[in-house]
Amino acid sequence: MQTFVRADGPDKVTGSGRYVADLSLTGMLHAKFLYAGLAHGRIQNLNVEPARNLPGVLSVLTAADVPDIRYSPVIPDRTLFAKDVVRFEGEILAAVAATTPAIAAAAIELIEVDIDPLPVVNDIEAALKGDCLLVHPDWEGYDVSGDTVRDGNVASFSSIEKGDVEAGMRQADVTVTSRYVADASHAAPIEPRGIVAQWEGEKVTIWTSSQVPYDARAGVCETLGLPSNRVRIIVPHLGGGFGGKCGFHFEAHIAALAKATKRPVKLVFSREEEFLAPDRRREGMVVEITTGLTNDGDILARQAWVGIDNGAYVADAAFFPQLAAMHVGGPYKVPAIKIDAQLIYTNHQPSGSVRAPTAPQACWALESHTDELAAAVDMDPINFRLRNVVRTGDEGIAGQIYEEIGLDRCLQLATDSIGSPTLADDEAIGVAVGWWPSFAAPAGAYAKMQDDGSVQIITGAQECGTGAVMTLRDIAADELGIDVTDIQLVYQDTAAAPTGPGATGSQTLLNHGRAVESASRQIADQLRELAADELEAAASDIVLGDGKAFVTGSPAMSVPIADLAATAAGGDLLLSSASAPMPDWPTVSAQCVGDQEMAAWLAPQFSCHAVRVRLDADTGVARVVEVHTAHDSGTILNPVGALGQVEGGVMMGIGQALSEGTYYDENGRQTNPALLEYKLQTMADAPPITTQFVEINTPNAGPRGSKGLAEAPNVATAAAISNALAKLVGGPLRQLPMTPERVWEAATEIRGRR
Repeated sequence: MQTFVRADGPDKVTGSGRYVADLSLTGMLHAKFLYAGLAHGRIQNLNVEPARNLPGVLSVLTAADVPDIRYSPVIPDRTLFAKDVVRFEGEILAAVAATTPAIAAAAIELIEVDIDPLPVVNDIEAALKGDCLLVHPDWEGYDVSGDTVRDGNVASFSSIEKGDVEAGMRQADVTVTSRYVADASHAAPIEPRGIVAQWEGEKVTIWTSSQVPYDARAGVCETLGLPSNRVRIIVPHLGGGFGGKCGFHFEAHIAALAKATKRPVKLVFSREEEFLAPDRRREGMVVEITTGLTNDGDILARQAWVGIDNGAYVADAAFFPQLAAMHVGGPYKVPAIKIDAQLIYTNHQPSGSVRAPTAPQACWALESHTDELAAAVDMDPINFRLRNVVRTGDEGIAGQIYEEIGLDRCLQLATDSIGSPTLADDEAIGVAVGWWPSFAAPAGAYAKMQDDGSVQIITGAQECGTGAVMTLRDIAADELGIDVTDIQLVYQDTAAAPTGPGATGSQTLLNHGRAVESASRQIADQLRELAADELEAAASDIVLGDGKAFVTGSPAMSVPIADLAATAAGGDLLLSSASAPMPDWPTVSAQCVGDQEMAAWLAPQFSCHAVRVRLDADTGVARVVEVHTAHDSGTILNPVGALGQVEGGVMMGIGQALSEGTYYDENGRQTNPALLEYKLQTMADAPPITTQFVEINTPNAGPRGSKGLAEAPNVATAAAISNALAKLVGGPLRQLPMTPERVWEAATEIRGRR
């Protein structure tokens, strides 16, 4: 692959690039939302007339002003505006459009609201009790898709069962039971979300900070009753997302305001709104695990229960139970296993696809438990893992037989890299392994070669800062034998490009890369035919490279690709289109209930993270001193981008381990919806990070044997840090994040038991 400066780089580093907040249209109005402000209640009165009468206000909308449609991908359990009942504090009651942001804010304050409080479902285990209030009393009337199992406050249930767990436990020499509790957290991208909507006749154009423009379009169409050809989504530069900007959010609200006012309308969230309103935050979780093993360290059986805090509405979390179950089972050889996982309604902010959903919390629980297993049979935790991790040809927890994989090599590389340094009394090393699936989805691309030999690629891919879209230029340039600077990308516009999954699930390069590779290859084949005629050779003997087409073994017999393109411009144009060919999906043998197609993992990615941690025992403050990682992510196509993904994932994992947590009061309201209280890691907290890749060509996955990568580096970091801290405090840490207070309290409690 060629090395080049990212096409979007200069705009971003010079400040000339435009984000949604930078957009300004003639006659543009400004939007504000009125939120419920309490976690659960019944609406008795909502009087918006005082706001409508305020000079400068052009529209105020409520549930009465939009179609009465329930939506969400799997379980349609919500409406655009609260209707009768509010179920979390960030639920929208009304939307205002006014000539200035200040007037819009003043109008919100004038709206009269009377809501009778209802009991708050504030805890997932309490939500399962028979006498608990139902967050959705009418849940049985909601239409669902897929094999979704529901019951009361259980929005979705999944289980994985293989072998005879009871027999395995009876045969075990040792059994270990553990319980872990992880708090919810946030994606917290630098850019708060923004939306601008403008109608032209019966068509609306929406500029939005979305990772998934086609999902956003589908949501607008569904909730406003519009055909897709009347909705255009454009994404300017995106200031990060980390999954928090996946899905459909507020585009329809702003489109409805723009329709009502016949003027463009703009919304930009405050930082507090970014914490409170979106339905994509990382889910809180409770994990209980029991594992039986032999004295020699062989795992015989595992049983677990996982409770996931769904929040008030399902959003895209219906598949989370099975995904969490897979992570709690882990990348280990376990002959007998039974894992039950429940997605549970509460009156919290809805959960959703934040980077590697469910995986960091589940991995933290499992890998902490794994260190406990090693200690129970007096084994070194690294050797215990090497004995039990899956390898090529092994059967996974759901019965999938793995093709060539490199987890054992990742484990060896990461632990060799950190070595055996001389540790101070306040330092320890922790190790954890993790895994993550690759997600194949339909994606398309168009390609056309201009008469000067440059190429335009039109793709439905979405760039959220990772550089994955930029790598599409590399793929096209390599196929066509031209310089990467001669490749122009058109993307992030639903009116121009074929559909695609967007920047979610580590899918960008995996899926769009296959489509771009295929479309580029078609034009390359056309170029070879043209060159064969020109050079009087067989097309099969034509090689494309360095901007030329030449005969194999005779580089002097060549013709510039630009000349071939100019010739084609007078006849058959060099055009192509392609869809990403769907890979063969692996099969499983385990019994799976509530199957959301998450038990069979296409081209799973594997990783090992080894960390050195320093602890101030007097304060509980921990600091990560160094991190060593090794990843099996298939063939690495963009080494610089891949390193960036690992380093970013590690930093996000450090935050989740030590500082990032969302806390609720007894009334179900967040107590820290601000960056002052929600503690993100900064550059000052970044340790040295080394990364090695175990490159295994994986043909049944992404282009050129690649797999996904964006989410995998976020999976094992918190677990490795936890295992290091456990050595320093004398026992496992059972709450995430492991804040100074919690670490100090755990150390004090453990010392008190001795």
